[in-house]
Amino acid sequence: MALYSEKVMDHFRNPRNVGVIEDADGVGEVGNAKCGDIMKMYLKIDNDTVTDVKFETFGCASAVASSSMATELIKGKPVSEVMRLTNKAVAEALDGLPDYKMHCSVLAEEAIAKALEDYFSKHPEKRIQ
Repeated sequence: MALYSEKVMDHFRNPRNVGVIEDADGVGEVGNAKCGDIMKMYLKIDNDTVTDVKFETFGCASAVASSSMATELIKGKPVSEVMRLTNKAVAEALDGLPDYKMHCSVLAEEAIAKALEDYFSKHPEKRIQ
């Protein structure tokens, strides 16, 4: 059995939405001290919809693939739906991750949550209960 699925390898070799949004509405950065992975997510939000999302990730194949897939899962989605994204959904969309790499999908979920928190701190009237 291969260590990584074809989807993981595709998102690692050809990551989607890499880069920076200079005028991002929300930015979230997280890291894992044990493995050294660092993820930064940038969100552009219009009319309560994520209209653009970019990421910068320093880390292993699973970290890059998780970041890439997470951006694909939230782009064009309403903020209320983005708030419900789980690491499990990211891992499932990648056709699975090895158990010892699941923390990478957790980082993707956390980076998006931090970016949303940054957005809500700038726009408290937009906070969804």
